[in-house]
Amino acid sequence: MFKILLSPAKSISKEPISYGKPTEPIFEKQTIKLVQLLRKYSPKELSSLMSISPALADLNWSRYQSWKPLAESSYIIQPALAFTGEVYKGLDAESFSKSEWMRAQESLRILSGLYGVLKPLDGISPYRLEMGTRLKVDSSSNNLYEFWKEGLIESFISELHVNDVIINLASVEYSKVLNFKSINNVTVTPVFKDFKNGKLKTIMMYAKRARGTMARYIIQNNIQDLGDLKMASIDGYVYDEGLSDDTYWVFTR
Repeated sequence: MFKILLSPAKSISKEPISYGKPTEPIFEKQTIKLVQLLRKYSPKELSSLMSISPALADLNWSRYQSWKPLAESSYIIQPALAFTGEVYKGLDAESFSKSEWMRAQESLRILSGLYGVLKPLDGISPYRLEMGTRLKVDSSSNNLYEFWKEGLIESFISELHVNDVIINLASVEYSKVLNFKSINNVTVTPVFKDFKNGKLKTIMMYAKRARGTMARYIIQNNIQDLGDLKMASIDGYVYDEGLSDDTYWVFTR
């Protein structure tokens, strides 16, 4: 089976839909610790910490002040349905069938600065906290990478079976929280590049959309074999063997 990694989105739908009963995030205790710390920041301090506008800082200050655990929250969103942005346009989870949702819950994991890792239908509250935020959490964690790395890798490895393949569609900012060298399973990181003005380059908006589209393709078609993934056309991107190696698969168009 494939295990698919995605990054979260910065933006959240104002009127997200939901699907079924929300599942519980596995790192809620750690999330509570982060929320309690972030509540001590003023809007101005949040603006500086997160490099966001005063308006966004006010919004997220309010979010952290009113944040509650899943069991106590009256406003719950599910990441695969609430996150917006190019990756989630490509994923288009709103159109998943029941069987596709079951596969997504089993195979798709969304890395998160606040929640560590999320299943698509976990119940969460709206938030903003990027993994690269320089937040000193405690004496042993000078940033979120240090805070999350041990728990995340242990959790991720515990979910993997011997023959599972990791399809890393997360951004570098998020995926580097996981030490893939400590994982015995095969890991493939797809890269999407466009020919433009005679040169091959990554156009971020298109690459992000393609990451979501590839995740969708794997889930919808129940892809289990790397050979089948090589044959896929993802938003017009096709596998380029000459530019690829065992770890980084380059898809071009």
